[in-house]
Amino acid sequence: MLVDSHCHLDYPKLVERQAEVLATARAAGVTTMLNIATRQHEWPTIIATAEREPDVWASIGVHPHEADAHPDVDTRTLVDAAAHPRVIGIGETGLDFFYDHSDRERQRRSFRAHIAAARETGLPLIIHTRDAEDDTAAILAEEMGKGGFPALIHCFTASQNFADRVIALGLSISISGIVTFKNAAALQATARTIPADRLLIETDAPFLAPVPHRGKPCEPAMVADTARFLAGLRGVETSELIATTAANFFNLFTKAKA
Repeated sequence: MLVDSHCHLDYPKLVERQAEVLATARAAGVTTMLNIATRQHEWPTIIATAEREPDVWASIGVHPHEADAHPDVDTRTLVDAAAHPRVIGIGETGLDFFYDHSDRERQRRSFRAHIAAARETGLPLIIHTRDAEDDTAAILAEEMGKGGFPALIHCFTASQNFADRVIALGLSISISGIVTFKNAAALQATARTIPADRLLIETDAPFLAPVPHRGKPCEPAMVADTARFLAGLRGVETSELIATTAANFFNLFTKAKA
């Protein structure tokens, strides 16, 4: 029962052939996909896909790249949208100081608004972080002090120290196809250390196709390749890793039905 915990089914390169993409995923054994929002105008389409496809769920949120363009998306806006029965997560949100497409302080404010929505709804927070480990960890620790909330770091590429810090805060970590890349030795080392009950897998499709699909648009079916590679890395059977990561998904995203 493969779960793709993070994909963008309504993005270009997938949306034009979405029925084929979904059929290929199902044929590969993918039984659950979480379709992630990055901008407010996407929310209705992403929710509509989840309404139409029983194995697809939706998140609602604003990517840190888009924080400047969404000054009015506050906690109440997020909480209201998250009431839809097919919405099971808040995000993706977070901090991206690599590209700095949005003002850093606006990114921080947006991140905190999403955290407050996750706390109020009980839905998991889906976090993007790049070149912002210290700020991300500090905000998470401060906000956890105000009241707990479920959360995960998606498409993890950060340091071992950051992994240890967020695990100590109770977060989960999702590994993408990046772990299969030849230059990902540091990530591979960290991926071996993630506690089994905190580990999820994802594609981030249509981005980051794993080996042996580099150069192609990524699809949810390719989560199977990441699962096989990660199982070998951790010294477990692929079937065990698939079962564990699926169980972890449903333990975290409790609004989803297995």
